Amino acid sequence: MRPTAALTPLVALVVAATALTACGGGSGSDPDTVKVSFKQSTDNSVKVMDTYLADIKKQFEKAHPGKKVELVPIKAPDSEYYTKLQQMLRSPKTAPDLVYEDTFLINSDITSGYLKPLDPYLAKWPDWNRFMDTAKAAARGEDGKTYGVPDGTDTRGLWFSKDIFAKAGLPADWQPKTWNDVLTAARTIKRKVPGVIPLNVYTGKPVGEAATMQTFEMLLYGTNDGSTDPLYDKASKKWIAGGQGFEDALAFVETVYKEKLGPDVSDALDPNVMTRVRGEWLPQGELGIALDGSWLPQDWLPGSGHEWPEWSEELGLAAMPTQHGQAPGKVSMSGGWTWSIPAKAANPDLAFEFIRTMQTKANAQKWYIANSGIAVREDVAEDPAYVDAQPGIKFFTDLVASTHYRPAYPAYPKVSTAIQEAMESVTTGDASADEATSAYTDALKDATDNQVVER
Repeated sequence: MRPTAALTPLVALVVAATALTACGGGSGSDPDTVKVSFKQSTDNSVKVMDTYLADIKKQFEKAHPGKKVELVPIKAPDSEYYTKLQQMLRSPKTAPDLVYEDTFLINSDITSGYLKPLDPYLAKWPDWNRFMDTAKAAARGEDGKTYGVPDGTDTRGLWFSKDIFAKAGLPADWQPKTWNDVLTAARTIKRKVPGVIPLNVYTGKPVGEAATMQTFEMLLYGTNDGSTDPLYDKASKKWIAGGQGFEDALAFVETVYKEKLGPDVSDALDPNVMTRVRGEWLPQGELGIALDGSWLPQDWLPGSGHEWPEWSEELGLAAMPTQHGQAPGKVSMSGGWTWSIPAKAANPDLAFEFIRTMQTKANAQKWYIANSGIAVREDVAEDPAYVDAQPGIKFFTDLVASTHYRPAYPAYPKVSTAIQEAMESVTTGDASADEATSAYTDALKDATDNQVVER
């Protein structure tokens, strides 16, 4: 996921304690200061979010004399974020005024009572009408209320090294039609270009949602024709037990690591593997194919610490195909991030004013370009300055037509963990795809209070 995973991964928490004031905070909180918490990259050279928020802070303080913004960056691997975030949101002593929230977790936090509905603010904010309906839906709870303002979305596809492909005798305009085409290319690289990693697909619990969404769901949602959700049955409001499609997706992961087409298992299960993909393996020509997200170029832009101005010439892009090439022929997953106000925030009004500053058309466009995101404001998406700002934006924006969204219901985080455990077991060879699928169904029943249906 934009680091959603991409992002991946990239969400926020705060460690500074605040106390209640008469309007919802304690005697120690400052009514003139808004505390904005965000996840800081563990790679010290990547300062995209830090730089952007520092600029917004200056704008906000200039426009609101006497008001201050306290930026609270939290440096932590993605896999550690979610538990820490929820711990912070439980108490008014630790809840910030504004948090960066991954949409996959939002319904879980809504159900727990951690977030404040924003509808009263949104009703008075004209710019809200500029946001795409799909983006709005991602921040909406099951109660119909909205709990976050989205700041972009993402899609996923296959990045590949043109140099490695040339050495392997593979085409520079490679566009695989089936899963087997992807595996065949990886096998060819392994045979003809020794010393490089043929294919990276994220796996296992250490990388968390990056494994679930950027690998497994990219596979699972390509096992049917896209007309039904393979994870969740909306009609019965139940989760779907592991079936043939689930097993086939696990078998793909199993094949990658059993045939040594991917990185060493120890590297694959390193929580920092995403940083290595972006910062080392792709730029240094050590990786043939990467199943990854639209946000990768943010690490290669000027000032990033991993500057790679040649990336658009040295890397190719291909859509992830469906399993057998069945319609619609390609698949992508989309996530997104929102700015949310904790239910126990001391200064919610000031926090929303900060959101308004971030989400002017100019500032939103600046952010989409800086973090290689996909616009969720229609006025930005239609602006040629955005479309032409960076190679790859059109490719990944076009994938929105073939994309899917996770069933981000309250049980999803537990379901995601069960998927990661199944992936890890086939990656290490502790279980076959069939055995891991059976174990997943058992874990799914526990995670959802037995709200499971066979399909």
